[in-house]
Amino acid sequence: MAIDLRNPDPSYVSFWRERHMCTLTTIRPNGTPHVVAVGVTYDPEGGGKGMARVITNKHSRKVANVLAAGPEGARVAVCQVDAGRWATLEGRAVIRTEPDAVADAVARYAERYGRVPTPNPDRVVIEITLTRAMGRA
Repeated sequence: MAIDLRNPDPSYVSFWRERHMCTLTTIRPNGTPHVVAVGVTYDPEGGGKGMARVITNKHSRKVANVLAAGPEGARVAVCQVDAGRWATLEGRAVIRTEPDAVADAVARYAERYGRVPTPNPDRVVIEITLTRAMGRA
């Protein structure tokens, strides 16, 4: 079921605020998918059509996959499932290293997941400008 990025249903937004583990799918340079469990935050107003963020280590495979896609960013998807409810966000991902961007993403993560992650000087943000949303919440 398609979701209007400019006006998502409140139940969809609420589902993304509940504590759920998610998956991030990136594409490796050889064209195969790389799927990994992550925490994701969703900002329906960010970037005009919405933004999703994943905090991670700069040395991770997912970061390498995003960087390999070039300056325009990588096509990615994040997804979460809870029984019959599901939600997927798709978009273009870039890597953000600026301390303010990382701190903002960490604060959003702490709010959604109820814990502040351990400090990590190698932390970066995978910032996803959304192009599509789907789900049944």
